[in-house]
Amino acid sequence: MKLADLTQQASEWLRASGPSHEVVISSRVRLARNLAGMPFLSKCTPSQQTELEQRLRQHVVASDVMGNGFYVDLTAAKPLDRQMLVERHLISRHLANAKYPRGVAISADETVAIMVNEEDHLRMQVLRSGLQLDQAIEQINRIDDALEQRLDWAFHGRFGYLTACPTNVGTGLRISVMLHLPALKLTGELDKVFHAARDMHLALRGLYGEGTKAAGDFFQLSNQTTLGKTEQQIVEEFTQQALPGYIQYEMQARDALANGPERTGLDDKIYRAIALLRSARMMNSDEMMYLLSLVRLGVNLGRITDIPLQTVNELFLLTQPAHLQRFLQREMNARQRAEARAELIQKRLSDH
Repeated sequence: MKLADLTQQASEWLRASGPSHEVVISSRVRLARNLAGMPFLSKCTPSQQTELEQRLRQHVVASDVMGNGFYVDLTAAKPLDRQMLVERHLISRHLANAKYPRGVAISADETVAIMVNEEDHLRMQVLRSGLQLDQAIEQINRIDDALEQRLDWAFHGRFGYLTACPTNVGTGLRISVMLHLPALKLTGELDKVFHAARDMHLALRGLYGEGTKAAGDFFQLSNQTTLGKTEQQIVEEFTQQALPGYIQYEMQARDALANGPERTGLDDKIYRAIALLRSARMMNSDEMMYLLSLVRLGVNLGRITDIPLQTVNELFLLTQPAHLQRFLQREMNARQRAEARAELIQKRLSDH
């Protein structure tokens, strides 16, 4: 498998399966690790950064933790390819835009991505559809154990795993879920959601994480600190105390909209959205995300019955700027992308 093959398949995390997939699009678990005896990346010399990339690439590939996956040298990759990997949530924007030697190993089903020379020397990620944090934790621990047999991690007896950012010190574990919260947006309850996240020491961010906006009513909810807690404590606090409330609030808001006095207004928004997606000749990214969000809500509420949820999920990804250009194999300006986006959406919807 190679990088060009990604545009021919949908990511595993978009399968619209797994527990609570109506609200929880995906679950992600990430571990940050640094090599003992080496400076943090920001303090490395150019030669040390090169040494790190070569050494970590060699051990990640040789460990066979990626199965039939492949490695992408991001220094040599085209900007469009790097942006496509960001859109698929396989690398961070920081890694895509960095100027030093770096890369990423990706499993064939895209559930695993191991970033080399990100903020830390190594960042391992497992991404699954729906609410599957327990399974993701189990998988990433196996990967960590396999790599630890080959590599010596920077570890302190009192503080735990040492990381470039103090909020990751300890376990180095960051867990997150991508939530679709259109009903809370429509009912004006999102401010309460943000306040609740802050009070519980959680981070609620946009579609692509820190510093990004919540396009299509998608939000990433994650833990903020790892120091002083075990992996089990972090997971239990997140999955048993924090996350259920967000799912419950969104489902209650959906029920109130679907069965309350505002149901006609909701139906009008949903049916207008699907009509526009089926007929528009141009569609920019923001408008597309807004309309598909309403359609996804309509599918989950049973208002739209002829379009599978997986198709809607895939359209969120395939109509992103880099995916459009890679799929059609040509670079396009904003107007050309708007035309191609509308055409692709109509083709996919006409299949159902």
